[in-house]
Amino acid sequence: MQCPAPLTYLKGYSDGHEAKAGIARWIEFYNFQRPHQALENRAPMAVWRAGVTGAFGEEAVDMTLLASEKLGQRCALPTSPQPRQQQATVA
Repeated sequence: MQCPAPLTYLKGYSDGHEAKAGIARWIEFYNFQRPHQALENRAPMAVWRAGVTGAFGEEAVDMTLLASEKLGQRCALPTSPQPRQQQATVA
């Protein structure tokens, strides 16, 4: 399967916001959908998730940003695994 040339190289953007959104969509496509020959035709995120899940099992936490519109938002995410919170037992 041939991948078309990246849209970021072919498209002119009217302003910075449009460029940021277009580039974010292309990065999401590249990492989540586009098959990579060096990765046995799997997407990079599929390979990464398989490695994280295999290494950490149930402790794995996927903290990737799945929506391209969230790439521009600032959010505070923990940078290390957080302890599990105990569930309150109901009597």
